[in-house]
Amino acid sequence: MPATTTSTVSRWDQHGRRHVVRVERAGVQRSLTCETCGWRKGAQFLPWLKAEEHLTAAHQATVDPTASTG
Repeated sequence: MPATTTSTVSRWDQHGRRHVVRVERAGVQRSLTCETCGWRKGAQFLPWLKAEEHLTAAHQATVDPTASTG
């Protein structure tokens, strides 16, 4: 059985709330889970893009906390 690794995609909404989607990887398959609403989806390709799309569409969370301000 392949090892599972986890990463996160987080964005902030206009009210300052943080929303996070966990991306869990096992082999080539990835599963996405939203910590805010419980949304789940399997994704083999571009899981981080799908996570960002969910955060934008479902939570209007578009501010990337890792983006530079300069």
